[in-house]
This record gives sequence, C-alpha cells and structure tokens, in this order.
Amino acid sequence: MLTDRIYLIGFMGSGKTTLGKKLARELQYQFVDLDDFFEERYKIEIHDFFGKYDEPLFRKLENQNLKKTFSMKKVVIATGGGTPCYYKAIDNINDNGLSIYLEMSPSALTDRLIKAKRIRPLILNKSKEELQTFISHKLKERESFYKKARLIVNGLSVNVKELSQTITELKK
Repeated sequence: MLTDRIYLIGFMGSGKTTLGKKLARELQYQFVDLDDFFEERYKIEIHDFFGKYDEPLFRKLENQNLKKTFSMKKVVIATGGGTPCYYKAIDNINDNGLSIYLEMSPSALTDRLIKAKRIRPLILNKSKEELQTFISHKLKERESFYKKARLIVNGLSVNVKELSQTITELKK
C-alpha cells in the first residue's frame, strides 16, 4: 500500500523533519530523516561530507539510501531538499509511497534558514540577500520535481490532524 511510506519533500527549511515527526506520531508510524540516515550510515555529517567530497557523490549515495526506504512499512520519511531531483527519484518515490510537497515562498524559506541551527552546506556563509537569490534560483530548478508530489500543502500552515485524516482517507 502506497500510504505505508509517506515522503515529505520540499526545499531545505520547509519543515520536513518537524512535520515528519509530528505526522509519524499522529499516524503511529516510524520516522526517518534521510539526512540523519545518511550521517549514521556513513559516519560523517553532511556538511563535512560536502567539504571532503562533492555533491554528485552525495546525490548518488543519497539515492541509494532513498531506495532502502522502499521496503519499509508504516514510516514517514523526511527527504533532503534535493533528493527528489536526481536519478528519477520523484518518480521512484511516487511508485513506492505517498509524496507530500511542503510548498513555501523564497522569502519564507529565507527567514527560516537565517534562523536555522543545522549547518547546510549549500548555503554556508551567504548573506540574507545572497541566500534569497540562491533560494529563488534553486527553487525554480527544483519546482518541477516538487510539483510531481501526490499532495501539495502550504508549508507555513500545515495542520497535522487534517493531513493525517487525508492520508487515512487515501488508505481506504
């Protein structure tokens, strides 16, 4: 059943991990953060990996980790911001689970990322203006992948209970 695996997709800072934990609790599912999964598996933090290696290698390994989730049951998975955009991942996600895009504007994402605690290698040392420009550009590149999600929700005002009910209705 496709609702055995729920994939949260969207730009970094859109709230995939935060929503994922709440949604998993509401549905009584397990929660997997693909970034944490990567760091545990390879014993290196993602920002250090980017410093030591390159993005193409990261994307390849990230995709291998994504494929490992396809056999999991009753799980909410927070993907990395770029995960759906490489190696036909969004199509594989849709074939193996329910994808939900947390849609947000570049300005809302900028505000969140300026305050974020997690180190994000693609935006390290950017000023607010540089960050806004970067997000606008990257979002344009990625939006066609994100928009392939089965459900699209406003990332600023997600109601976990309503989303959980929608998912439960899809199970029937």
